[in-house]
Amino acid sequence: MSSHRVRLAAALAAATALGLAVAPSAQATDLQPGAGDLAAARAAAQNPSVLDQLGHFFARKGVPPTQPLAIDPSQEAKAAADAAPRLTGDTVPVRTLDAGFVAGRPGAPVATVEFTATKAVAADGQTASVWTARQNGSWRVVNIASGSDESDYAARAAADGGTAFREPQLGAWYELKDGRVLPLDDTARRSVGAHGTTVAAYQQLVHQRYGDKLPGSAYDTAGRAGGFRADPEAAPGPTAPARCSPRAPHWARPRWPGP
Repeated sequence: MSSHRVRLAAALAAATALGLAVAPSAQATDLQPGAGDLAAARAAAQNPSVLDQLGHFFARKGVPPTQPLAIDPSQEAKAAADAAPRLTGDTVPVRTLDAGFVAGRPGAPVATVEFTATKAVAADGQTASVWTARQNGSWRVVNIASGSDESDYAARAAADGGTAFREPQLGAWYELKDGRVLPLDDTARRSVGAHGTTVAAYQQLVHQRYGDKLPGSAYDTAGRAGGFRADPEAAPGPTAPARCSPRAPHWARPRWPGP
């Protein structure tokens, strides 16, 4: 077991024994990419090879490359060119529910930055989200997902003076503002109610949901969680193409970044 997993397991045990709850003043994140990082992430998303891949993603309308289409390769190539994908809006950090917060570690942030996302638009109005993550010292595209939840919810929360984050195990989006966790979508409303809840109450809620599924838990060591990785959704290596996926929820099983 890694030292990171040991620390998380110990934090979970302490939280359970002492009934710890994260204070309502907890911050959304303890990591904020700087302007240089966001510029580098956007440059990776703007790469011509990524734009070409986006064209094929739009041409296939979310059908994975491993599945056949009703059109032949030449028709797909033409549709990809006609899609004329372009990036729009800001490249934004995407925050995800933090394992330390779930465990009840004092001072743990509610959510931490996991990757960045940039909205892409096709000529016919289709949208996609290009995910970029820092790997081996540089920013790389690791996934293309249909829709634009990541940038849309980030913009909504920012306009309200809050910070967006996601609970990927549910596919729910929330806003953290003034010590409260507020819903941004229907799934989140079913989770915390139409008017949201306090950060402390939300910590207790997610601890009940996932406290026995954290790194180092029996659920994890039995392999039922599918592993816990530092990179988003099995990010490819330096020369591999980005994953392309329809809008999920991603990560149906609990998974958090590593150290």
